[in-house]
Amino acid sequence: MAEVLDGIRIGADALESFVARIMGAAGCAEAEATRVANHLVGANLRGHDSHGVVRVPRYVEWLGKGFVRAGATVEMVTDGGSFVLLDGGFGLGQTVAQQAAQLGITRATENGSCIVALRNAGHIGRAGDYAEMAIAAGLVSVHFVNVAGSVLVAPFGGVDRRFSTAPFSVGVPLPGEPLILDFATSSVAEGKVLVASNGGKPLPPDALIEPDGRLSGDPHTLYGEYPPVGPRDPSAGPGAIRAFGDHKGSGLALMCEMLAGCLTGGGPAGPIGERARIANGMLSIYLSPKHFGTEEEFHRSARAYADWVASSRPAEPSEPVLLPGQPETRTMQSRLREGVPLPHAVWQSIADTAAGLGVASNVRG
Repeated sequence: MAEVLDGIRIGADALESFVARIMGAAGCAEAEATRVANHLVGANLRGHDSHGVVRVPRYVEWLGKGFVRAGATVEMVTDGGSFVLLDGGFGLGQTVAQQAAQLGITRATENGSCIVALRNAGHIGRAGDYAEMAIAAGLVSVHFVNVAGSVLVAPFGGVDRRFSTAPFSVGVPLPGEPLILDFATSSVAEGKVLVASNGGKPLPPDALIEPDGRLSGDPHTLYGEYPPVGPRDPSAGPGAIRAFGDHKGSGLALMCEMLAGCLTGGGPAGPIGERARIANGMLSIYLSPKHFGTEEEFHRSARAYADWVASSRPAEPSEPVLLPGQPETRTMQSRLREGVPLPHAVWQSIADTAAGLGVASNVRG
């Protein structure tokens, strides 16, 4: 375990094994514990620390309280062949969302397209993971995500919370290197606020908004008062996260709530009433270029165009224009070599969670 400024670095394999043991002790079968650990560490490797192992204590807490269930299988609600509606039954998101994605991929591979609506899933993690699954099968995919019961983001022009962080992802399979667009429609994901509150990367000074309209980069705006190490309650703070891109991000967030929340039947972010737990909804569209009869030309023209976009003369000579997915690839290569960086408070919180479950913290970098 190597020390770094304000934190430590842990080898990806060792960290994944440790998280899998924690999830196993929390009630997951070995395959599910391994899958969750692989997904979380994979998010860290790609630089999406907000959706990585910082989530482990929260997942364990939710399992203990019955907010999410281990070992769940999606329920088929509607089967229209080229479109399906699935209910996740509040299973762990990395389990039920993977099941939903695999069904959509199988049917699109067979028939050319499939629309999959998933509701009542536990936290599905990094939405780009499901775009990567589709890319591996040669498919284009589009994913709209919301979080029912999680009101964190103020709409453009407002200060009151109205949206979840409402992620959006698109995956495009191309020769050489695919394109993966993956972002929250909020200025920052809630997990980035969580990381910052634990001594990680600071927030931009205008990421959050106070009730009086003042902009803020202080995690207390979202969480209120909190201890140096321990849980954070995103409903306890007086302020909100801002939508990215002013009216554009706000509008896209609204559509994520409409499509992933209202259309799936899982519900939008709010008003939440007496809802005791949050749940992800995801509307996914899978398309097969092969069935369109244009796969070869699609790959040729899309690759050429993407390369031409990237050839734009950079505003900063030392910072070339990057395509969606390239920053993640570069980060992963670096972190596989050097280890996954974790702030001390994040690591301590995970270690405390492990100790509470009787899991020895014997990780080595």
